[in-house]
Amino acid sequence: MPRGGWRKPDSDRRLSDLVSVGVLTRTFPPMLVDEVVAGCGRTELRNRALPARAMAYFSIGMALHSEGSYEDVLGLLTDGLAWTSGEEPIALPSKSAIFQARSRLGSEPLQKLFSRVATPLAGAGTPGAWLGGRRLVAIDGTCLDVADTPENSAHFGRPGVNKGEQAAFPQARVVAVAECGTHAIFDAAVGKYATGENAMAGEVIDRLTPGMLLLADRGFCGFPLWSRAVATGADLAWRAMGNMKPRPIETLADGSWLAELRPSGNAGRKATPLTIRVIDYRIDDGRRNDEPYRLFTTILDPDDVSALDLAAAYSQRWEIESAFDELKTHQRGPRTVLRSKSPDLVLQEIWGHLCCHYAIRTLMWEAADQVGADPDRVSFVAALRIARRSIPAARDFSPSGH
Repeated sequence: MPRGGWRKPDSDRRLSDLVSVGVLTRTFPPMLVDEVVAGCGRTELRNRALPARAMAYFSIGMALHSEGSYEDVLGLLTDGLAWTSGEEPIALPSKSAIFQARSRLGSEPLQKLFSRVATPLAGAGTPGAWLGGRRLVAIDGTCLDVADTPENSAHFGRPGVNKGEQAAFPQARVVAVAECGTHAIFDAAVGKYATGENAMAGEVIDRLTPGMLLLADRGFCGFPLWSRAVATGADLAWRAMGNMKPRPIETLADGSWLAELRPSGNAGRKATPLTIRVIDYRIDDGRRNDEPYRLFTTILDPDDVSALDLAAAYSQRWEIESAFDELKTHQRGPRTVLRSKSPDLVLQEIWGHLCCHYAIRTLMWEAADQVGADPDRVSFVAALRIARRSIPAARDFSPSGH
């Protein structure tokens, strides 16, 4: 907030139009941004028109104002940063200068900033966030179209389509963990399209903590990832693949059963088995060919969490799909291709999107928590519109930059 005696920088934008900068600086304070930039060795050695701090906010602002050109986004942000710091707004440089400043910053500071700030948000009373004292979180993956340049194509690769042809755009893959009760994405790995989800999932799974209950679809359910997740101390409730045949041990009072899970093939004969609980059920949703569900969980005691409660909680896995939809459809824009034309700037742009989504979700959770409401009942589109309040005062958007 501005202090007494500070003068509002000369600008035709109103204070109410600068709320977007407040959303960003509240979630990512300037002192923390400076610390992260310095830790990555990106602090400028001489005074520049576009300092590293401003470019870090710019990288997040590009996600908030995804349809704006470089100049539009920088103009919206620098007036707000000047107001909050009491400094004069910087003179807007050329598109080429902004591109060079982005390149100097690179992607690492945005990744580090996200990892420093993004944590689960839900409090003890947040609806839909807990089961048996455990925080419900979910893991899944998604892909983002990136600019069709030789550099991006060579680095990220692209999916194939029918008759041996390739997709129109290269794609980057994102595997993330989100809190089910708030849709806050608090951990992520970003990589090439050719890198499978399970390979990338190990990175985020290693950062799980005790007290979490991780929900995952059957594509993740294999012994290597399962044992890796168990080692973190977190609890798991994953849908099982049809070819997984654990050895039954005991049927429990609620109809679930204990079993031994081993690796497949010859490795399973020597490996120490893991004890799991298996829950079989169907969902009666009116369809004639309802598919059976089988869950594996580390919660072995039905008196701790019943089979019915676990089956009901598994439906919360879809909350991460909703979080991806918020980021890809509403925040980025439907069918919008990321603008960056080099791999490192693509990564910078993706981490900027993740930071932006987390900032908006933090705003939504705080608003819901103040009135005791469910964060899921707060409109992401409305929150995004509030965070973009500076748009009406901007000059007409020109075509997107690099």
